[in-house]
Amino acid sequence: MFTRSGKPDIFVFGAVIILLSIGLVMVFSASSVMGLSEHGDPYHYVRRQSLLAVIGLIALFVLMKVDYHIFKPLALPGLIISFALLAAVIFVGQDIGGATRWIRVGSFNLQPSELAKIAMVNYVAVYISVKRERVRRFFTGLLPVLLLLAGQFVLIMLEPDFGTGVALAFTVIVVLFAGGAHIGQLIFLGISAAPILWKLMMLKEYRMKRFFAFIDPWADPTDTGWNIIQSLLAIGSGGIFGVGLGKSRQKFSYLPEHHTDFIFAILCEELGFLGGFVVITLFFIIAWRGLRIALRAPDLYGTLLAIGITSMIAFQAMLNIGVVTGSLPVTGIPLPFISHGGSSLLMSLASVGVLLNISRQCKD
Repeated sequence: MFTRSGKPDIFVFGAVIILLSIGLVMVFSASSVMGLSEHGDPYHYVRRQSLLAVIGLIALFVLMKVDYHIFKPLALPGLIISFALLAAVIFVGQDIGGATRWIRVGSFNLQPSELAKIAMVNYVAVYISVKRERVRRFFTGLLPVLLLLAGQFVLIMLEPDFGTGVALAFTVIVVLFAGGAHIGQLIFLGISAAPILWKLMMLKEYRMKRFFAFIDPWADPTDTGWNIIQSLLAIGSGGIFGVGLGKSRQKFSYLPEHHTDFIFAILCEELGFLGGFVVITLFFIIAWRGLRIALRAPDLYGTLLAIGITSMIAFQAMLNIGVVTGSLPVTGIPLPFISHGGSSLLMSLASVGVLLNISRQCKD
């Protein structure tokens, strides 16, 4: 059960710890004003984030020690549980900000879509490692996975959570490609899915407005373009070195979601270009070392699991930073290890624990 082998990848571990530390500092800086005004306590949000960080780090260290092969027989049960939780959100989910993405468990809001991502990655990694060459056949190999992916995607869209659905689909496609799926079939699926994704984006008025705000935020600067304009003002005002830690002006109710989805803008405002560059570099390190771990994993299952975890974290970071910098339409995706949020932080840290365990068993 426990791994008796080499040392974990120090680069991945170090990058995650630094990102987590930066995240805690930035959550306090970005949320202190809101915490004081809404809860009478400037430490309200960072206290909660710190507790979740401790729990997440415990999970990371445990999973770093536990042989990742233990998750192989749990692939199907995990997938079934994730489907059940995604379905449960529809009936007993908690509505926050117009979206029903969470299930209240005591004082904690569980976001099933975060569990669904890693459950799906694990299942696909097991599926390909067992089926091997069959994945290159469409009807008997690729189609069953795509149907499962479509099922999870639909349930996530019902919440609605377009960004998480896209992140899930991207991660699974990457794992399928790495597992040997025919690239021509994947390209055809991508081309076929593009009109569907466009239709889904245009189906809801708020998504359509977000898209056109991305094209030209100044067309409606006081409504749909407000978020991105305020985000760009925060980033621009930071300059090279920033206005100083804790001295953000945009967190005073100008920039919405400044401690969650748009925390990178506050970071750039306070720590400047250098602070943003450091964060992006740390994510590049995770992506680089994660790919290296995947290439040196002891078996195909480990390779695909490492690729899935790495691409999931890297794509989510790219998506969030792209939104904050105005390079992508607003999707509501948190920045891993930095944004305030329970399920995302816990699952990201737990996933890194699995990645580090794979690194301990890598071939020399």
